[in-house]
Amino acid sequence: MKINPSMAAAMLLGVPVKAATSGSFNVLSMNVAGLPAFLNGNSVPGDKETNSELIGSKFGQYGYDLIHTQEDFNYHAYIYASDTHPYRTATSGGALFGSGLNSLANYDWLDFRRVKWNTCSDASESDCLTPKGFTFMRLQLSDGVYVDAYNLHTDAGTEEEDLKARASNLQQVADYINTWSIGNAVVVFGDTNSRYTRVADIVPAFLTQSGLTDAQVELILGGVAPTVEVLCDNPSTTNKCETVDKIFYRGSALLDLTATYWAYESGKFLQSNGSILSDHNPITANFTWAAGASLRQSSFFGGAEGTWFSDVPTLSAKTAPKASVLTFKGASRLDSVAITLADGTALAHGGTGGTASTLTLGSNESWVSAQLCQGQKSGKTRNFYIKATTSAGRTLEAGTTTSDCATFTAPDGWAIVGFLGQDGDEMDQLAFVYAPQ
Repeated sequence: MKINPSMAAAMLLGVPVKAATSGSFNVLSMNVAGLPAFLNGNSVPGDKETNSELIGSKFGQYGYDLIHTQEDFNYHAYIYASDTHPYRTATSGGALFGSGLNSLANYDWLDFRRVKWNTCSDASESDCLTPKGFTFMRLQLSDGVYVDAYNLHTDAGTEEEDLKARASNLQQVADYINTWSIGNAVVVFGDTNSRYTRVADIVPAFLTQSGLTDAQVELILGGVAPTVEVLCDNPSTTNKCETVDKIFYRGSALLDLTATYWAYESGKFLQSNGSILSDHNPITANFTWAAGASLRQSSFFGGAEGTWFSDVPTLSAKTAPKASVLTFKGASRLDSVAITLADGTALAHGGTGGTASTLTLGSNESWVSAQLCQGQKSGKTRNFYIKATTSAGRTLEAGTTTSDCATFTAPDGWAIVGFLGQDGDEMDQLAFVYAPQ
């Protein structure tokens, strides 16, 4: 979360600081042409060390909130040496060893993962020589405000085996989104190696399955994907042309997300003599966000293990959901959490162990705050303890306290009605869903 001077002063004085409920951020996607020169010169003038250092300095100069890079292989150190972003991924290695995917941000994130493609093809390019794939991170825009961000670089080429591999790549991302981003706002951007005007490419099917919108199609092309191929120059002098680099997004019940600007950034990434720095035009988009009107969430607590779950899809289909019964199970650690809503809907997560504790809420009573404590088990961080406090001052607890605890309080006029996080036999990671009462 970005903290301005007044917020920092309030925090130092111990004054509670309310989480922001709206804001904006921008993104940049750039294939930085970082393959070794002897493998691929990319038809870019100049030496790659100097060009990469200049790319990094421009990243810092323009200060994009989230940058995804592709082909960030053997000249990665030059980019980072001149960049100033406070949060950056560690390289996964040069060509033959790494994916070439990295991210630089003004915001911190949770649960960063690298995922290798299940399928690759060398039919027209050497895609199988390096472990290409996609990355996932849960970017934190403010307290309790997250957007799931994906960076990808799919299989290249137009031979039949290339098309099959790329279709598999995009399907793999869609399946991941539909497993790990259930209920969440999402941005996906990078080098798709796909065009709408190539019939065999599956961009429309990918967007439909994932519920995503192409920001360029929405803002620049009037909402209609191109059917006639208009290729871009490099540097591009128009936004009404198509490259394989794309930015997709969707909002959620927790976070309204709106694209407000999209452009090729070619003019900002040139050498002093006007030559290009990469064989790809970098692309940017601006987004505004607002916390949900009917559902919001707390920050996460615990470790990034287990399987993702979210009560948001269930809760978003209801009008004014209200907790009726709370049930927690725990012993030495927190095993499970459950809520039964006033309409009888049961929401439960975690394992089957532990001793159950139950609290039935009164008709005018709501769950307004929760305390969680975390600790280490088998080298992994897990939630050890939970304590619920209601609007009537009653409490329910389970598990064992530790020295590492946090309290989560619903906004005024709201209450806890559900959960999201990651679980297995126990409660690994947990956050709370709030709804107006």
